[in-house]
Amino acid sequence: MYLYNSATRKKEEFQTHTPGRVEMYTCGPTVYHFAHIGNLRSYVMEDVLEKFLRWSGYDVDRVMNITDVGHLSSDADTGEDKMLKGARREHKTVMEIAQYYTDAFFADCAKLNIKIPDVVQPATGLIPEFITMVQGLLDKGYAYVAGGNVYFDTSKLSRYYIFNEHDEEDLAVGVREGVEEDGNKRNKADFVLWFTKSKFEDQALKWDSPWGVGYPGWHIECSAISLKYNGEYLDLHCGGIDNAFPHHTNEIAQSESYLGHPWCKQWFHVHHLVTPEGKMSKSKGEFLTVSLLEEKGYDPLAYRFFCLQSHYRKALVFTWENLDNAQGAYNKLIARIAALTPGGGEVDQAVLQAQREKFAKAMGNDLNTSLGVTALYDALKVKANDETKLAILADLDRVLSLSLLEKAAAKREADAKAKESSAASGGITVTGEGDPAIDALVLQRAQAKKAKNFAEADRIRDELKAQGIEVVDTKDGAVWRRV
Repeated sequence: MYLYNSATRKKEEFQTHTPGRVEMYTCGPTVYHFAHIGNLRSYVMEDVLEKFLRWSGYDVDRVMNITDVGHLSSDADTGEDKMLKGARREHKTVMEIAQYYTDAFFADCAKLNIKIPDVVQPATGLIPEFITMVQGLLDKGYAYVAGGNVYFDTSKLSRYYIFNEHDEEDLAVGVREGVEEDGNKRNKADFVLWFTKSKFEDQALKWDSPWGVGYPGWHIECSAISLKYNGEYLDLHCGGIDNAFPHHTNEIAQSESYLGHPWCKQWFHVHHLVTPEGKMSKSKGEFLTVSLLEEKGYDPLAYRFFCLQSHYRKALVFTWENLDNAQGAYNKLIARIAALTPGGGEVDQAVLQAQREKFAKAMGNDLNTSLGVTALYDALKVKANDETKLAILADLDRVLSLSLLEKAAAKREADAKAKESSAASGGITVTGEGDPAIDALVLQRAQAKKAKNFAEADRIRDELKAQGIEVVDTKDGAVWRRV
């Protein structure tokens, strides 16, 4: 297997510290608001990566943090704490906000078939470990106390910028968005490990520390959480590309300084979901959530399918037209699988193995999910019985997680009921989105038309239109959809 390594800027053969075992860490959400679908693209791709590693025979230990303290609005060391911002917005406590949006995040993950990591650790639950690590960095001479805060001293490193080469002037005040003057810093690139002072005095969560009452900086949490659960050698660190600097850069600096040896072998960064206007972000108000997609009639798994059709290292352009195309392609794929007949003979193991090898080669080349999706269509075209095709699809879907066989089985059942209903209603079939109440109205309209009661048919049509339902009459019956 080969993966692009953001730290070396090249594709490398994937290797682990312990053969056969992957220590994997993924940056979790800051739970001050709903995750938008751009955030969730990263988690979809990380989920596919984890499942492909398991499918390939690795024993994976995946850890993820939940940021519920210390993440300031600039992603660096300035601005307002995002958790406090959320609490003020909704007139709740910080911990109430954290719990609500943590639950909402995992609900979205469930809708997108994203597996929950083996360890999920809220930052507020590991404060003693953060203090221990900060003290260790002070003891080793990599940190200093100034103005009441503890800072990491980047001048002690032979190389600080790992993922992108900056000049020191790039961090000058006013040059890079989000950077403000901090007179306590010895060097412009230094970052806070522990706050006891800040530009706001009403920080909701504070703890005792050797340096005074305060709270951890954002960057220290991921290092300490990974060290606790993954150990001293991390094989694979994942996150969105916007985490590369400063967050992941700072993680490397503090982790390797604390440990005294190289820390993480492989860095996996997922690129942005963008709109035609640019990067999707909460601050710009482009706040598309999984719930909003559902409200508009989209299957969340159609969004997952949309993500898989593009490479994780390319920006993915979101438009409603693109999502419509993905929904249509996903529905057609399900329909083709539903046309297969389960129980149609023995699985041809040679054909299954050949398709597994093709899939492994495609996905093993820097997680090429678009070719992984192509493998599903290839499975439908192999010269084999339906049972073999279904076995191949089930095997590949262990990685892609599109619920293919479950959706196909549901469609077979719905189609069978539609045929029964058609027979019971004089040969009229109704096809829609699985809402019995709408099906009944559409059927009544079709029956009224058949009986030439056009006034009643028009009345029902207007009632459906008022509910946002469009009905199209075809030679096979009536088809409805939400618009």
